[in-house]
Amino acid sequence: ASGLLALSLAAVAAASMVDAPSRTGIDAPELAALGKYAVGVRSITLVHRNQLDLGAIDPQTGIPAQHDRSLKVEIWYPAKAVASATPVTYEDTLVSEPPAPPARFRILGLAVRDAQADGGRFPLVIVAHGYGNVPIVMSWLTENLASKGYVVAAIRHEDSYLDPAGFPQAALRRPLDIAFVARELQGSLGQSGEVDPARTALIGYSMGGYGVLAAAGATLDPAGGLVSRVPGGLLQPFARGGALSASLVAPAVKAVVAIAPAGGAFGAFGADGLAGIKSPLLLIAGDHDNTVDYTSGARAFFDQAVHSNRYLLTFLGGGHKLGFGPAPPEMRTDLWNQDWFEDPVWRKDRLIGISLHFITAFLDRYVKDDASRSAYIDGLVVESSNGKWDAPQGTPWSARSPGGEVTLWKGFQRRHATGLSLMHQDAAPAQ
Repeated sequence: ASGLLALSLAAVAAASMVDAPSRTGIDAPELAALGKYAVGVRSITLVHRNQLDLGAIDPQTGIPAQHDRSLKVEIWYPAKAVASATPVTYEDTLVSEPPAPPARFRILGLAVRDAQADGGRFPLVIVAHGYGNVPIVMSWLTENLASKGYVVAAIRHEDSYLDPAGFPQAALRRPLDIAFVARELQGSLGQSGEVDPARTALIGYSMGGYGVLAAAGATLDPAGGLVSRVPGGLLQPFARGGALSASLVAPAVKAVVAIAPAGGAFGAFGADGLAGIKSPLLLIAGDHDNTVDYTSGARAFFDQAVHSNRYLLTFLGGGHKLGFGPAPPEMRTDLWNQDWFEDPVWRKDRLIGISLHFITAFLDRYVKDDASRSAYIDGLVVESSNGKWDAPQGTPWSARSPGGEVTLWKGFQRRHATGLSLMHQDAAPAQ
């Protein structure tokens, strides 16, 4: 009997690790739950013609090669539900600790490959992953948003993670890729009626966070560390005041979400670059981020983006791995591989549930213009643990805060709004 019990417990533990991470747990705040739509996913390839390749610079002349850049894009979208359809299982690899070969892993999804689209006209969300990452590690976000009435396009940037020459390429390509894909999909999916091109949002994690900030209008510092790290002054024309700077910017951006954004520690934007962002901005970061640095990154960006109506959600004690879902079982036998996914302090399903709650409120408010979502992000006590709710006798244990005069953050359960802070600052008046 004890053996059967052990097997049963092992089966339960395994099941909890391999559920689709876009389906949140019972302690997630209110807006993290899946939306009303079934989800489809399809793959397309876009080709950006005659692009500089900073990973292939001629050592004699210092001139980079120029060729067509092929970008694979995964698109998640609201779909018609089919009861008999089989959900997708995503599969990919990440770099393991050298000299080990890349680690292959699988993530269960709830999307159906090439499902029939719902037929509605939805906002477009462009998603950019981190350096050396792959799109499916953010399926917790892409599937969840698609279920809520967004068409979500995640770019595969194909970084050369262990190649030192890969970083300059990523510095240039992140915003260029984002702006290009935004323009292409606003055109093609706008013409087909699948998206409303005037309602576009950008979401990026880590290097993708740097990319969406630049694509939203944050200008690169021509004298900054990032521009100077790219050999031959090749990034200079794309910096503030440069002839090619406008090519980094995506059109019709209504809102921007930057998760653990890179750029501060290597001086991408300088003190003035973030002032170029006019769209509402949600920054999500951990204050113990040892990869991109919280103080010079998200915290400084919040202060510097003076022309944006902006928010900073901080996971106190949290690190850098905010963009990944929970580690799949295959990645839990090696610490390097697990550390791609997991935060040392925060339980991952809890962390992504909170992130989904706030990203949903933010996008619904500023992309869909749903004023009712303001109550979830505006006027909250800064430190989550300072919120109070003297709930009446008989209130169910799992009940969520109604907000209003109740200062416990709206949508959170009692004793489950701790370890967080949310700062908000209105945009400065135009001069």
